[in-house]
Amino acid sequence: MRNILSNTIVPIVTIVTIITISQPVSAQQQWTLRQCADYAISHNIGIQQKNLVRQQMQLHLSTAKNSRLPDLTGAVGETFSFGRGLTMDNTYTNRSTSSTSFSINTSVPLFTGFRIPNNIQLNQLNLEAATEDLEKAKNDIRMQVAKAYVQILYDMEMADVAWRQVAIDSMQVARLEAFFHNGKASGAEVSQQKATHAQSVLTATQADNNLQLALLTLTQLLELPTPEGFEIVRPSAPFNAVVLPSPEVVFEEALLFKPEIKAEQIRLDATARSIKIEQAARYPQLALNGGLQTNYYKTSGMQSDNFGTQIKNNFSQYIGLNLSVPLFNRFSTRNKISLARLDRENQQLKLDNVKKTLYKEIQQVYYNAVAAKAKYESSMAARQSSQDAFVLAQAKYENGKATITEFNEAKNRYLKAESDLVQARYEHLYQITLLDFYRGKELNF
Repeated sequence: MRNILSNTIVPIVTIVTIITISQPVSAQQQWTLRQCADYAISHNIGIQQKNLVRQQMQLHLSTAKNSRLPDLTGAVGETFSFGRGLTMDNTYTNRSTSSTSFSINTSVPLFTGFRIPNNIQLNQLNLEAATEDLEKAKNDIRMQVAKAYVQILYDMEMADVAWRQVAIDSMQVARLEAFFHNGKASGAEVSQQKATHAQSVLTATQADNNLQLALLTLTQLLELPTPEGFEIVRPSAPFNAVVLPSPEVVFEEALLFKPEIKAEQIRLDATARSIKIEQAARYPQLALNGGLQTNYYKTSGMQSDNFGTQIKNNFSQYIGLNLSVPLFNRFSTRNKISLARLDRENQQLKLDNVKKTLYKEIQQVYYNAVAAKAKYESSMAARQSSQDAFVLAQAKYENGKATITEFNEAKNRYLKAESDLVQARYEHLYQITLLDFYRGKELNF
């Protein structure tokens, strides 16, 4: 622990050092913010679901591309006819007949009104949008992890401050007890200081509990089974003041790479393909058809060729073109095109709304960062002033010129200023890091 007083307050430093040394050292690996984010992304169920959606889009794209290929259908049929029926000689007779048929058919789309290429491009765009949705989900997890990580850093510092207060109060209890035995302090002063010490221990215990809950929150984001033994790395870089870019500058940069913007823009492009797909129903459709077939007939009571001979003799092939021209379909095509255009307008509104939401988020983060910066700077000044006042109050108390109450009041003001500085420090860190994240930088401390 770092020294919280001036170099003249040696006993306090000694007690704090003893407390620090007495803490058990964990052999567990300490996690950086990037390690936490990467681990959370690889184990988060929501991200795995988004990845499955992306794989589904890949399969839809493959299906669209393969629609250009010819299909192939095989068929086998068996028919029994009773009464008057057609014989293998192509005559009718009042006898029971049976027939067996075999066929293989294929068709190749030659022209579909550009439906197939537009459908392929539509599914390609859907795949790209799903990829951006996946990246958006990863960014959301990164931000949640960063927030939980900062909360742990803050709670760690608050626990340190609380235990420093315990160390100071412990020293004062020991000092007053020694004075009491020498007749220089009353029993009431000793009891008052013990009560203050007990309250400090309670505050430190609550700070430890808050830290444990913060660790639990982060380990749950990481899908770890337990927070036991989990530790993070405290950033060692100093908290330097930075020049904050305006919300407009950050927004213009964010538009170029934010996945939620790119996903909605891709979906807007996809609506143009949807319109062309519906317009394809206005065009003629041309397909090439072909096939092979053969039959075997048998009429009850009549002589017929054997199975192999008939299969050979009845074998036939065909090939042909099929042209379908749409004439009137009850305005179905017209209405589907109109619906597709309305979908495009709706998607444009979605894109505009996402942009507005993003700008509002950036504005909020910017002004939070401005406020955090100002609070951090003022907290540093307040902390220095309260520390100087506490050093003076302690000196006066040790020389018998101040009461224990005055000493505790100065100490509490100093520790509150220390706590406020810790809060401002990490709020400042989080907000400027978040603002950089909107500009495309990696979340890291």
